[in-house]
Amino acid sequence: MTVVISCVLNAEETTMNAAGYSPISPLFRVCDGVRIRFADNKADSSAVTVLMLSPWPESLWAFRRIWDRVSGAARVVAIDLPGFGHSDGRPELIAPDAMGTFLARLIEEWDLGAPHVVGPDVGTAAALFLTANAPDRVTSLTIGGGAVRVPIDAGGALKDVIEAPSLDVVRQLDARTNIGFAVEPAAGADSEPDVHEDYVSAYDLGRFAESARFVRHYPEQNPVLRDLLPSITTPAQIIAGREDDLVPWSNNEYLADLLPNSESHPLDAGHFAWEQASDEYGRLIVDWVTGGFKRLGGAFAER
Repeated sequence: MTVVISCVLNAEETTMNAAGYSPISPLFRVCDGVRIRFADNKADSSAVTVLMLSPWPESLWAFRRIWDRVSGAARVVAIDLPGFGHSDGRPELIAPDAMGTFLARLIEEWDLGAPHVVGPDVGTAAALFLTANAPDRVTSLTIGGGAVRVPIDAGGALKDVIEAPSLDVVRQLDARTNIGFAVEPAAGADSEPDVHEDYVSAYDLGRFAESARFVRHYPEQNPVLRDLLPSITTPAQIIAGREDDLVPWSNNEYLADLLPNSESHPLDAGHFAWEQASDEYGRLIVDWVTGGFKRLGGAFAER
């Protein structure tokens, strides 16, 4: 069955201004009836394109500390994945494989060519399914910090959500309090109140439980992904915090072992490496998309 995703621009611009991070101007674009929040630095169309996928339970503001650095080297488009951040969603999209299919269509409809995809956290599984099923849509991957291992290796609240007996148990959680606590190391309520509130409000009023559908698909979809990983020849760099207690480093070692064209970079950080070690994270992305990915050779070295 052919799925046609139409895209209509219906943008409303908002801007956060605070010391310590780059200004990002989020817009909204409707794709197949799903309103997607995104940001685009609108660099020259001849520039390298980087597509960034927001981590959970955050939003595209997670990339505020690397935005300027990567923008200096590429066109950057960051999105809140459907059902995450402040994008709308549909239940059938909130799964790794379905998200990968959606991303392939989005890349085509938004005329992004074959971008370098940056997908930390939940973006890791989505980006891998995208690349496995539509390799021509992706030039390279920057992934890591996603609980994609078989058997699952997750800790803390993430483990609890994955193993909860039903989604109703997750719905009973105080999402605002729990998310506020979880994102405090990355965006403090006192030091970055606007970003903190953007994260917390994104998952309030039942949205946290709905977004949790994604990680609750890991038990049945991780084995499917495991069988696909050796066939993914797209260059991949794996970046994550070595001290991550939610998604232990074993998940990244697992990817490095199964992806044939990959390299890994453990950072001195916890789960939110893109914020906690942003200088190194941003430097690695810029080095990678400006030619570093060619180190791994293959057909992609010609891109």
